[in-house]
Amino acid sequence: MGEMSSFQLGVIGALFLSVASSVSIVICNKALMSNLGFPFATTLTSWHLMVTFCTLHAAQRFNLFENKSIDVKTVMLFGILNGVSIGFLNLSLGFNSIGFYQMTKLAIIPFTVLLETVFLKKQFSQKIKLSLFLLLVGVGIASITDLQLNFVGTILSLLAIATTCVGQILTNTIQKRLNVSSTQLLYQSAPFQAAILFVSGPLVDQFLTKQNVFAYKYSPIVLAFIILSCIISVSVNFSTFLVIGKTSPVTYQVLGHLKTCLVLAFGYTLLHDPFTDRNILGILIAIFGMGLYSYFCTQENKKKQADPLECQMKDKEDKPFLAHEKEGHEFKSSDKNS
Repeated sequence: MGEMSSFQLGVIGALFLSVASSVSIVICNKALMSNLGFPFATTLTSWHLMVTFCTLHAAQRFNLFENKSIDVKTVMLFGILNGVSIGFLNLSLGFNSIGFYQMTKLAIIPFTVLLETVFLKKQFSQKIKLSLFLLLVGVGIASITDLQLNFVGTILSLLAIATTCVGQILTNTIQKRLNVSSTQLLYQSAPFQAAILFVSGPLVDQFLTKQNVFAYKYSPIVLAFIILSCIISVSVNFSTFLVIGKTSPVTYQVLGHLKTCLVLAFGYTLLHDPFTDRNILGILIAIFGMGLYSYFCTQENKKKQADPLECQMKDKEDKPFLAHEKEGHEFKSSDKNS
């Protein structure tokens, strides 16, 4: 019971950290890019990852966590894939309308479900699928405004969806199969993610913005917001790996859409963004879908606990926000190392 309670508290803490840090960095970056005129999103992400790696390296030198060796080829390919997915997402935003970009982000959940069903033989009940459908409908109503299609933008969106889904599935799979914690995996892969974005970021940003990041005039307030963004990003990157490792890629995407709803609400409250009845309706539907998702996952996990044999035969997937399932040795090791 003590281990189960400890695991549950770890999941709650990871989810809270992910939501708080993600909403904070979105608000910070929105002020940096929209109000202060710093549009270099991909380059900024490479700085985020470099600061994250340096922070983790310092923590490892002070023995705050134990480094665990992972096959270099695996980590390199994983890091490059995650870096490429970020680049494709930014290119998708540059070539598509905001509405189509939001559709791209929404498509990540059903595509992840499809990949896990086909390649990992994981099962999602009709109730889970219904709750995810309600969530997507709600977020769509709240955030999608216009849908303008073009061939290049559509191809980039498909590539962004594919690389993001595969990267997040691998984040969960590597932690389980190699018995490494989220901190250990992030520490090993962050240099490769940072390197691919550090090289490609200025080119992508110049192509999208027609501006050179190295020719930009950095004022003290812009530098202050960049530093703040990098500091918050350490928590964002760490909590991303932590949540996916402790729950699942689908649950992480559900959490991501909760962040979208919170960002819309905070944008209205703090930044006085336009807010309509449609936004309110969409957010309420999305929250209802999230509640159903968590409830149905909890009920299914209880059934698995009641039948140990069935629990062994079925996949341990899709823990809800407040999971009650006692995990196996791999998750416990990850929780302790984290």
